[in-house]
Amino acid sequence: MPEGPEIDTDKLRETIDEELDHEGGKLLRTVALTTAVFAAMAAIASLEAGGTVNEALALKTEATRLQAEASDQWAYYQAKGLKATITEAQKNTWAALDKTPPADLAVSAERYVEDQKKSKEKAEELERQRDEHGKEADELMHHHHFYAQSVALLQVSIALGAVAALTRRKLVWVGSALLGLVGCGVFAWAFFGG
Repeated sequence: MPEGPEIDTDKLRETIDEELDHEGGKLLRTVALTTAVFAAMAAIASLEAGGTVNEALALKTEATRLQAEASDQWAYYQAKGLKATITEAQKNTWAALDKTPPADLAVSAERYVEDQKKSKEKAEELERQRDEHGKEADELMHHHHFYAQSVALLQVSIALGAVAALTRRKLVWVGSALLGLVGCGVFAWAFFGG
């Protein structure tokens, strides 16, 4: 049985490669490569942006909870202060009547003062923790903004890469590459210490 006509595929491949090179094939491969790298960086930056904003929101929520607990402690502090004042007024009433106040009034007054002291310490500790969480959340939001800017720069770079591929304009690709490098720089600055 006769075989089909033999086609020299090596020669065909060389011809196709020559045509691609002639029509901007090297540029297209370069554009495709840089666009793929920038797309990967944009995905990483997007994940970092989402992660930092989620963590910041969780810290802000925790700070709000700590503030509520601190407010409760300050209310308890005030209540114990009122009880101490009332107890002191009762002791003064007994003294105004030239009578000895009951011993339990003195014990209660001391307990109220001690409770008030503990409540104040606890409230101040809760407020310190709240401030730490708030500061950490603010730093994360600062990083989030840079990650988001990085994503935007990389996305514009990718779009310019597509325009460069369609128009086969090297200058457009250079602009795409420069913008992508700036986006990568912003990402690196945020990731490594900004």
